[in-house]
Amino acid sequence: MLDKTFDAASVEPRIAKTWEEADAFRAGAGATEGADPYCIVIPPPNVTGSLHMGHALNNTLQDILIRYHRMKGFNVLWQPGMDHAGIATQMVVERQLAQSGENASRREMGREKFIERVWQWKNESGGMIFNQLKRLGASCDWSRERFTMDDGLSAAVLEVFVRLYKEGLIYKDKRLVNWDPKLLTAISDLEVEQIEVEGNLWHFRYPLADGATYEHPFNLDEEGNRAAWKPSDGDPAGYEARDYLVVATTRPETMLGDTGVAVHPDDPRYRELVGRHVILPLVGRRIPIVADEYPDPEAGTGAVKMTPAHDFNDFEVGKRQNLPAVNVLTPDGMISLKENPDFLNDLDQVSELSETIAALDGVDRFEARKGVVALMEARGLVDKIEPHKHQVPHGDRGGVPIEPYLTDQWYVDAGTLAKPATASVREGRTKFVPKTWENTYFNWMENIQPWCVSRQLWWGHQIPAWYGPDGEVFVEKSEEEARSAAEAHYGRAVDLTRDEDVLDTWFSSALWPFSTLGWPERTEELATWYPTNVLVTGFDIIFFWVARMMMMGLHFMKDSEGKPVEPFETVYVHALVRDKFGQKMSKSKGNVIDPLELIDEYGADALRFTLAIMAAQGRDVKLDPSRIAGYRNFGTKLWNATRFAQMNGVKTNPSFKPENAKLQINRWILTEFTRAARDVSAGIDGYRFNDAAGAAYRFVWNTFCDWYLELLKPVFNSDDEDAKAEVQACAAYVLDGIYKLLHPFMPFMTEELWALTSDSRETLVCHAAWPSPTLKDRDAADEINWLIELVTGIRSVRAEMNVPASATAPLVVVNANDTTCGRLLRNDPALKQLARVEDIVLESNVPPGSAQIVIGEATACLPLGGLIDVEAERARLQKAIARAEADIAKLEGKLKNEKFVANAKPEVVTGEREKLAAAVPERDSLRAALARIEEIGGL
Repeated sequence: MLDKTFDAASVEPRIAKTWEEADAFRAGAGATEGADPYCIVIPPPNVTGSLHMGHALNNTLQDILIRYHRMKGFNVLWQPGMDHAGIATQMVVERQLAQSGENASRREMGREKFIERVWQWKNESGGMIFNQLKRLGASCDWSRERFTMDDGLSAAVLEVFVRLYKEGLIYKDKRLVNWDPKLLTAISDLEVEQIEVEGNLWHFRYPLADGATYEHPFNLDEEGNRAAWKPSDGDPAGYEARDYLVVATTRPETMLGDTGVAVHPDDPRYRELVGRHVILPLVGRRIPIVADEYPDPEAGTGAVKMTPAHDFNDFEVGKRQNLPAVNVLTPDGMISLKENPDFLNDLDQVSELSETIAALDGVDRFEARKGVVALMEARGLVDKIEPHKHQVPHGDRGGVPIEPYLTDQWYVDAGTLAKPATASVREGRTKFVPKTWENTYFNWMENIQPWCVSRQLWWGHQIPAWYGPDGEVFVEKSEEEARSAAEAHYGRAVDLTRDEDVLDTWFSSALWPFSTLGWPERTEELATWYPTNVLVTGFDIIFFWVARMMMMGLHFMKDSEGKPVEPFETVYVHALVRDKFGQKMSKSKGNVIDPLELIDEYGADALRFTLAIMAAQGRDVKLDPSRIAGYRNFGTKLWNATRFAQMNGVKTNPSFKPENAKLQINRWILTEFTRAARDVSAGIDGYRFNDAAGAAYRFVWNTFCDWYLELLKPVFNSDDEDAKAEVQACAAYVLDGIYKLLHPFMPFMTEELWALTSDSRETLVCHAAWPSPTLKDRDAADEINWLIELVTGIRSVRAEMNVPASATAPLVVVNANDTTCGRLLRNDPALKQLARVEDIVLESNVPPGSAQIVIGEATACLPLGGLIDVEAERARLQKAIARAEADIAKLEGKLKNEKFVANAKPEVVTGEREKLAAAVPERDSLRAALARIEEIGGL
């Protein structure tokens, strides 16, 4: 007999140990002979990571797919692994060094000793997230764990880099990158977060060169003062002579590197100035006015200063307009002027740096900003200063504003590699689910920029490039091969210096679907499980990871005929997990929900089922811990149902055959089980996890527990041994099917119930065959569903009318046909017990004072006039309706108030909307009850 309660805290670790001892998740475990392969590669979490709600959702959905296909007999591999996470891991170890009292920086330690220290940390402390994933129930083949810096994966990285370089698809170039002045490295766009700051927009006057002037249009404000005019304003009020252009900037310090001013070619204000020059204030550099489509005539002054070395848009304009790029910053964010050849060589019009400009040299960028503004103000060149709230990009690790920075870096020709990857999705060889994400993919791929793959770190795959004495580069898999190539080039042995940079973490991750299976070796695993079946991922890394896996997979993996092979057939993109108010979780908001705390409180099964049933395609998950408590109750319901069944002699009977069931109640539940199994399977197959979980929930809670077991009680208590034996065997059969259907969602409890409900299990439930029932008895289903509808209707009326629970009333059925009469006769005991009906009468007219329920062709009537105080009940309902309508009016008034919606906290607005959504149906239900009362009262 089952214990009274299910204790997740004690059961889940024990079940996890059972799986481990049985090696239950090894590749191919439970597969039928000759089975089709099914493979998912886990999105590798960072070695520094710990389980967050995004991981919990992502891995729950993967595990549902894996457990489902394993039970269907596929040859399953869920490939686990971790990413070395270059910046994050290096920062962890550097922070440890700082806190350890060793007072040694990585540079003082030297590269070799520092890398040894990182490996030591990785082996001792890294990978905590794997144990956390096991707590969640993830059924990976943990024996095949891979790491992006394993020897095998490192060999794949070397092979790819060298081949791409020799094919001309990797090269070195001087371009702008996201530069972190604190960490002193280039970082990817994914490692940049936009933070809104309160700043200023400075409007500076740049004098026209050669004493030139022009007529600048203006408008008049309400007080008759001159105001700015824009091309969309119509005719200007007048013109004024100006010998300067006004440009606006949020970054005054970068003006020292300006090499041009851009205006739109159709902007009438500046058309005559295109081709002329201005003098860059403070510096004295003569810079051209160029026409380009980039400036917006309606934004700012329409004239934009161009700093190609310090702004991504300016860099592209500079390339189009042949503007030089002058870098005025050092890698750590200091102004660099005196020793800057680019800056000095461009000062053709200035004999030497003035003392005021020289004072900015070596100053921090933000202090230099103040200095530049002060110098411009002293010269009367500040037109105006406006408060300006704007987004400033920050490095998510360093925490300081990043700089668009001009450096020499290694790049992949992503444009060339993107073409076949784009075609693969367009032609349907790889599909996105939901399909709408294809547009995001196409937009990124068709506007792709060269991929910067070098990082100025020590932890990672060091770039396999060596430089000769004259800077000639030799890219090979080893230093020995590089020396041979250099000797062939120079005709003698020379000293070589290895490139110090490492590769972007995404470079090794891009190879994940095939490097984890042994490539570049042609392994049996690669032949079996590549291409993989589905990738489950969040939308935020479609470009950073999904697209790059597509590019690399198609370039390096070929079939037996030499045709490129995509790394996966399907990309399922799940949404974000937000808090219960729909807000994105963040530490700053204090709304982060820790999945491990939820597992401690409610159990892994409850968390998994909640995430699954809320994972609707294209809709974010609004996670409220109370929902998890509710789905823990669902598990409790199943546990109690199993216990009740055991108490009534239900046990597995191997000789039971569904098609031989005789009792209508059994043929009904078997028909409903067939439907539920079909719906759950269809939901998982279609990546509609919420539909699959919802179908399982409805069948277990509503159909099986609330109705089937209730309807069995008279049979359990009867003297009909044949009927009792059949319902006991049938209930056990359906319960076994329930454990299987729920196993992908709730693996721990179902494994426990599977073990405790039979002494003769031949396998764990994780290896049991997925249910595929086929019995469909329409007549039985129609009759029992009719019964359920009638009982539900009677119970609703009794509840609405406030009928005492102990009171019984006759059931009068009007206009019943032969089919309904037969159903009433066969289900007389169940109706009397479940609906508190004292007698069933067939009539041709509706009795006075009756509440009426239409069911099919008949009308079921409950004469309740003698059981309730009609007038008192009418008064009660009228008061309740009045209160409900007042509450609704108040809520609607609040939500129609634009100031309230705009100024209240988002969670408050969401809460009010949820209250309104609940209040309206409650009022409508009260109105329906009042209408019934008035029918009974004859009004």
